[in-house]
Amino acid sequence: MADHPVAGYLVWALLFGALFGWEALTLARPEAGLPTLSDAMDAVMRYPVGRWVLFAVWLWFGWHTFVRGWHFLLRGPVE
Repeated sequence: MADHPVAGYLVWALLFGALFGWEALTLARPEAGLPTLSDAMDAVMRYPVGRWVLFAVWLWFGWHTFVRGWHFLLRGPVE
C-alpha cells in the first residue's frame, strides 16, 4: 500500500466536486429543468423497491469505505 494515496484523494475530490457542481448548477438555473439531487432521491424513494436498493447501496458503500480497511477489528484475541 502506498504511503501517500494521492490518487484516492483525487478521485474522492472529483466525485464530491461533481456532486456539488451538479447541485449548484441545478439550484442556480431552475429554468433549465434539471433535477436536483433531492428530486432524484425523491423519485427513487417513492417506491419500496427503490428504498431497499438505496439502503443496500448505502450498506455496501459504508462497508467498503469504513469497515473494509479496519484490520485491527479483524485480528484475533489479544494474547
